[in-house]
Amino acid sequence: MTQPLDRRLAAAVQRVTSTALGPYQSAIVRIGFSLTWLLFLLREFPHRRELYGPDGPWGWDMAQQLIAENHAFTALMWSDSAVWFEIVYAVAVLSAALLLLGWRTRAMSVVFMVGVLSLQNRSIFMGDGGDNVIHLIAVYLVFTRCGQVWSLDARRARRTTDTADRAPDRWGPVLWVVLGLLLLVGSLTERTGGEWWLTLLLWGLWGCQGVWWAVNRRAPRSELRTLLDVLANLAHNGALVVIMAEVCLIYATAGWYKIQGSRWQDGSALYYPLKLDYFTPWPALSDILANSGLMVMVLTYGTVIVQVAFPFTLFNRKVKNVLLVAMMLEHAGIALLLGLPFFSLAMIAADAVFLPTSFLCRLGGWAAGARDRVLRRAVRIPEQRTTPEEQATRTLVG
Repeated sequence: MTQPLDRRLAAAVQRVTSTALGPYQSAIVRIGFSLTWLLFLLREFPHRRELYGPDGPWGWDMAQQLIAENHAFTALMWSDSAVWFEIVYAVAVLSAALLLLGWRTRAMSVVFMVGVLSLQNRSIFMGDGGDNVIHLIAVYLVFTRCGQVWSLDARRARRTTDTADRAPDRWGPVLWVVLGLLLLVGSLTERTGGEWWLTLLLWGLWGCQGVWWAVNRRAPRSELRTLLDVLANLAHNGALVVIMAEVCLIYATAGWYKIQGSRWQDGSALYYPLKLDYFTPWPALSDILANSGLMVMVLTYGTVIVQVAFPFTLFNRKVKNVLLVAMMLEHAGIALLLGLPFFSLAMIAADAVFLPTSFLCRLGGWAAGARDRVLRRAVRIPEQRTTPEEQATRTLVG
């Protein structure tokens, strides 16, 4: 029997407010984007000063003029010192690594966002489509509870629940105080930059985190704690929907713009980038593909069809999963044939928000099993049999 409309609405509201939906999806997005940004920063480490620093073609004066017009946030404009640039770059690398591991994800997501905005807004002409996606997702991740699984935070929470004596949290208050002092200095010296709402957002996040810690410390079972959970779940679920909508918008606009291009209409669009030296890391492989007119036409039309159709298949799980695999393979091909690995990694990480939970759980189990085998061989620990329940609670990091 079909339930009345009011009961279905009540059940939907109850689920949205009581649960942070998509814990595995938000975790894989966190891991994917932090890994992409970390690998990019490490690869460009020898060229960091030319890209974003004092030795770049986009000089300090030009950056000041642009930021005075667009009011973009970047900590690199607080000082033209080379030492300050190195500090910001090191913080960006460290925050990406810690967010990847899921250590203090609430705080690290904010620091990660600051690092991404600081570097990208300093030299906006150095990026591509993948950088734009990282730019957006870095902001959205701040509002998600992306450390529920596959994180050091999740392992610490599980250990705290399993042990009778709860060890006091030392790193949390120290990190909160340090970030608060930095934010206070930036606000008093009017160096936070950006629009006024960004400063308000940073102070709001800092204050909410302090309230969260105090309530968990003093009244972990109170109504106020329940209210904070409800608000956090609403913010998480809303941000997850925005990430999904952003991915659909990217593919829809890309597909419909391609339809309007004559080269995409006649099926020859893929041929031209395969003949550009700048986009051919494997010339022999690119020539083989470019010399096959049938393959060029199939891949050109297939790209358009997949991108246009994907947003309309979200309510059909089987078709959606097929197109999702096709898009990930497409980006893997872009990374291999066109030499754009970080763009492809960013898009694959964005696509991962639509992966089925069952597949992500199996993926986590495979990763945990591989980790255990590596550790067992390294320290020669005898194999221990585990129950299915114990295997289900393992994560990528513990």
